[in-house]
Amino acid sequence: MERSIFRYILKHTRKKQIFLLLLTAASMPFIYVSLEIPKMIINGAIGGADVPEQLLGYPINQISYLFVLSGLFLLLVVFNGAMKYILNVYRGVLGERMLRRFRYELYSRILRFPLPYFKQVSQAEIIPMITTETEPLGGFIGEAFALPAFQGGLLITYLWFIINQDWLLGLMAIAFYPPQMWLIPKLQRKVNALAKQRVMNVRVLSDRVGESIAGIQEIHSHGTGRFERARLADRLGRIFTIRYDLYRRKFFIKFLNNFIAQLTPFFFYSVGGYFVIKGNLSLGGLVAVLSAYKDIASPWKELLKYYQTKEDIRVKYQQIIEQFDPSRLLNRELAEGEPQALPRFRHQLVATNLSFSEDNYLKPVDGASFDLNLALHTAIVGLAGSGKVEISQLMARLLRPTGGRIRVDKQALEALPEAATGHVLSYVDADAHIFTGSIFDNLVYGLKFQPVGDELGEDKVDPEIPNRLEEAQMSGNSSDNPDVDWIDLAQAGVDDHAALLQKILDLLPVTELGFEIYQIGLDSRIHSGQQPELASQVLEARKALRGQLSEEKYQHLVESFDSARYNTNLSVAENLVFGHPCGKGCIDMEQMPSNRLVMQALEQAQLLDDFLTIGYRLAEIMLDLFQDVAPESELFSRFSFINAEDLPLFSSIIKRNQVDTAHEIDKEDRQMLLSLPFKLVVARHRLGLIDEDMQNRLLDARAILQQLVNSDVNAEITIYDAREFNSALTIRDNILFGRLAYGQANARKLVDELMSDTIRTMSLRTRIIEVGLDYHVGTFGARLSNGARQKLALTRCLLKNPDLLIINNAIDSLDSAAERRVLRNLRKYRSGTSLVWVLDRPELAMEFTQLLVVEGGKVVEQGTPTALQQRGGSFGAMLDNQ
Repeated sequence: MERSIFRYILKHTRKKQIFLLLLTAASMPFIYVSLEIPKMIINGAIGGADVPEQLLGYPINQISYLFVLSGLFLLLVVFNGAMKYILNVYRGVLGERMLRRFRYELYSRILRFPLPYFKQVSQAEIIPMITTETEPLGGFIGEAFALPAFQGGLLITYLWFIINQDWLLGLMAIAFYPPQMWLIPKLQRKVNALAKQRVMNVRVLSDRVGESIAGIQEIHSHGTGRFERARLADRLGRIFTIRYDLYRRKFFIKFLNNFIAQLTPFFFYSVGGYFVIKGNLSLGGLVAVLSAYKDIASPWKELLKYYQTKEDIRVKYQQIIEQFDPSRLLNRELAEGEPQALPRFRHQLVATNLSFSEDNYLKPVDGASFDLNLALHTAIVGLAGSGKVEISQLMARLLRPTGGRIRVDKQALEALPEAATGHVLSYVDADAHIFTGSIFDNLVYGLKFQPVGDELGEDKVDPEIPNRLEEAQMSGNSSDNPDVDWIDLAQAGVDDHAALLQKILDLLPVTELGFEIYQIGLDSRIHSGQQPELASQVLEARKALRGQLSEEKYQHLVESFDSARYNTNLSVAENLVFGHPCGKGCIDMEQMPSNRLVMQALEQAQLLDDFLTIGYRLAEIMLDLFQDVAPESELFSRFSFINAEDLPLFSSIIKRNQVDTAHEIDKEDRQMLLSLPFKLVVARHRLGLIDEDMQNRLLDARAILQQLVNSDVNAEITIYDAREFNSALTIRDNILFGRLAYGQANARKLVDELMSDTIRTMSLRTRIIEVGLDYHVGTFGARLSNGARQKLALTRCLLKNPDLLIINNAIDSLDSAAERRVLRNLRKYRSGTSLVWVLDRPELAMEFTQLLVVEGGKVVEQGTPTALQQRGGSFGAMLDNQ
């Protein structure tokens, strides 16, 4: 990238900058005329001097002349305003296009950074450079040449007008400009240095905050919050000191400019007034000069502001460029070029005297040479720090050798473009990144090399797309549309999307990811209107499961939802609502006493006083049972309706009120007492407070509440109806459609087995897994377990069907038995195609057909695992030390 921001601007916008300059120059004569008109109005039309007898062949008097000049002045004001508007909009658009180009180029360079460079800079430093620090550049780029030209043109125009009125006044107008032009740059240099320090310290601050967020677990674990706050305060203090000094110097420059700007009018009033009194200058001329000087202050201030902005932008631009220009940056052609034909890696990989160093001092790989048969499966073993990981990354082209070379089927690996190696190579390790999106999006990510079509579908047609693509090209951005289909089906070895889905389903057992996705699918929600066929199948599964649960040995496990019965395994609140609250006026199950509709239903069912009595009795029971229990005891969470910290509050309520004077209890105490009955679960809390009669009355209150909700436009409840699919429930809950009975041993296990059998019998498992594939994984895959993330990354590589698959301890979060199973599954699946696996457990190497042993950055042994074990060298020693 260009080191000078002005060269960068001219490189991409030379013609547009010239157009701006020409447009600016064309506007200057009209501005000059707009300065002359007021003088002509005062001296001629108003003063009566030099009034022409005719104008354009028409007779004219003094009043007509006044209106003509005034109209001409108004016309010039509109014209000059329109010209300024056009110039400003054009400059703004030009600046935004260049800012877009600059950010795009910076991001493209990130994709070319050598991998070790990311160990030196953090996300917290790089991201603000592209998003925040580049923002001022957009405004400056459009004005880089046009603004000084326009404001300078205005300044010259105003000065020329003043000199035409009187040369001495013109000399006074510019008398203080040379000292300012000499002094301001000297003062500005220190401001620039401080601005540079400020930017660097803000980056460090950003890095410090980012590190704290990333290490929040360790901060809490070790109790080092005070130390971290001290470090942050120190950095904030440095930034404050720099900004304080910056403000003092910056505003001193501003004070100096303002003082000089106000000094000149003193001479105009005194000397100019003297000339008017003596008759050497007309009053209209002096008024015009004062008006012109009033206008001249603005362009001069703009030029001074431009100079300060230019210096600030120059510093920022240079700092950004320095940060985005690391050594060993990947060649642009290799990073962005498209191969004429895809290479194939099928026979042999040869590394000769391979070396790698991040800093030219430590060499994790130092003179490694080896020869791999790609038709065989290879294990790489070595101690920590032996260089085995770096060798695998060199083979994957993630690192570039500082010495030696790698050839694959007689092709130099480092000479191939990334678009080519992306098709035939895959590398995965334990820290593989999971992108924000669905599981399916992450699985097919490795197939998105280039757009494979340009159709969006009728429901996604956007008339603005042509304009967006044109703007992208004008800004030097990619014109590829990310919303079209990018999935390369041929790379996955399938013909259509249905076959792709089937291949994914076939791969899930290989990495043992299927169970996790199946469980995710069961716990997902679908909308019956969008997937009516699946909803219908779930209803059939519900009926089938209900039939099994009705058998004598299972009928005690689940209490099904029945609108005509009180469910003793649901709370009072859940029984009352008997569905899923939704809508703007959604009923909060934790704040039932404060809900208007709930209270109306209880009042109409004549249950309010009963609820107050039950709440009072519950409070007495809880106080009696838990007043001597330690606050940290788990008994509170398991059995108590009242938190430990709320016990004193309820104790005071009981002391203040009597159970037989419910109507006298104040509103706040009533709310507290009414909150307790809603938490009662009859099957769990056998307190005798919700008897059969009360259950029937609650069923009446349920019917009343549903009527109230139906008549309220802001409230809605998705009722539990055995004949309907409930979109507010998960698939699992829709099939179960009830609540596990409290106190039944192994109820969850038995019911899950019955449900699994039902799903299998009805061939629903695949459909449920498809639902699980749409699950949103969260930021960095945070909603998945570590094991699921690793399996997902591994499955993504397998789906791409690469010629060479390199795995670096990619499933180390699994237990040893699961790791061995997945390893064997992969070996079987990749039979006949290349597989390289970096192992921390040497005994697993016995599963492979060839082995590399790495020590001190060199391959010290190569051969079959059995032969190397029998030889008793380094590999044998590793096995003995296990």
